[in-house]
Amino acid sequence: MIQAKNIHKYYGNLQVLKGVNIEIKKGEVISIVGASGAGKTTLLQILGTLDTASNKEPFELSINDTDISSLNDRSLAKFRNEHIGFIFQFHQLLPEFTALENVCIPAFIKGTNEKEVEKRAKELLDFLGLSNRYHHKPNELSGGEQQRVAVARALINNPDYIFADEPSGNLDSESAENLHNLFFKLRDEYGQTFVIVTHNADLANMADRKLTMVDGKIIHQSN
Repeated sequence: MIQAKNIHKYYGNLQVLKGVNIEIKKGEVISIVGASGAGKTTLLQILGTLDTASNKEPFELSINDTDISSLNDRSLAKFRNEHIGFIFQFHQLLPEFTALENVCIPAFIKGTNEKEVEKRAKELLDFLGLSNRYHHKPNELSGGEQQRVAVARALINNPDYIFADEPSGNLDSESAENLHNLFFKLRDEYGQTFVIVTHNADLANMADRKLTMVDGKIIHQSN
């Protein structure tokens, strides 16, 4: 479970988040919607431990009963690697590595046995319909294929939480629909929790809960 209370974020004098409170349960698919500049990505990055809340006001962020603010940089990096996966709009695949190698990287950082990692990576790529793309580099893959490689990379360490920032924003409508359905299939197959920032109304409405942000606050949620 993720529990966040009184999350504020300032960039200089600009206040981006204004006391956000959110609780996310295991196995939920949560969508976060709102206009550009509402604070969606900033909130996602704080919940995913890529950024920190501003400490002008007291706040709480716990993930799996771990107080994130109590972790030093090294412990936080280890926690993130083991419990959290990320999917970005522009894939963020490393161009010099093959699909298989890109998927393996987080597990190698974790220190998992090389043969075990490669076996798991191939299983994920097979599951995602990429069994014939192991040795292709990103520039040899379609946009949809690149995004599925990014999904496999996010899943390689069996994380509890997947944070996705506009994951289908760069895809055609068919690839986007396939990706959206995949998230729910993955939740059902592996039990992961998904937190998704999106402008895609179809994906947002498919979620278990849709949170709407306006001007740095969550103003509405619907099931």
